[in-house]
Amino acid sequence: MKIVVIGGSGLIGSRTVALLREAGHDVLAASPSTGVNTLTGEGLAEALAGAEVVVDVANSPSFETQAVLAFFETAGRNLHSAERKAGTRHHVALSIVGTDRMPDNGYFQAKLAQEALIKASGVPYTIVRATQFMEFLGPIADSSAVDGTIRLPGGLFQPIAAADVSAIVAETAIAAPRNGAFDIAGPDRAPFDRIIARYLDAVGDTRPVVRDPGARYFGGTVEETSLVPLGEARIGSISLDAWLRDHRPA
Repeated sequence: MKIVVIGGSGLIGSRTVALLREAGHDVLAASPSTGVNTLTGEGLAEALAGAEVVVDVANSPSFETQAVLAFFETAGRNLHSAERKAGTRHHVALSIVGTDRMPDNGYFQAKLAQEALIKASGVPYTIVRATQFMEFLGPIADSSAVDGTIRLPGGLFQPIAAADVSAIVAETAIAAPRNGAFDIAGPDRAPFDRIIARYLDAVGDTRPVVRDPGARYFGGTVEETSLVPLGEARIGSISLDAWLRDHRPA
């Protein structure tokens, strides 16, 4: 089966490409570096020719509210147009748990707009909504630092390892379209500040972590369950402790 992975050189995309190739599929890792640009449409028709499945795990280069919205809307329209012309049978997209619960979070609203375009595209689809990746715990801590203190909003957090995300995305790509979305998350659920504190302790970072109800996440207000699945979810196999053991500094 020919499968095109948009964003195939990134954190999730590269792992997904490797897994699908190991399973014997003909996989194209598509990105601007390989001549496929969803923003301009360059190379899309050629890349999608003969492809039964398209997996979109690309991310915006900017998190600024208008820029990220423009990225997902423009890329989505170009990609779906090319898919319809190519006769693509299954569009798989990676989104975020809670996109529909944080109206003041610009990035989440851009992902929600992306989801809406997918649903209206006419191409059979499956949307995989993931919680935050464990690989981003460090950058989250750094971006939340104020005068040497990590200030985080309240609410629960349930990060998932990129390896689990990639495995589930690859599995979804070769399954039948759901024409719907499902949530995936890691095994550990705890308050946001405690998860980040565990990460900092594991990597030897002594900065204090404070729970601040006024702190924001990508500009959005975080309620108790804003960032975790509300109902049934697919749970990854890699615990936070196991991931930390493998990612401690040498």
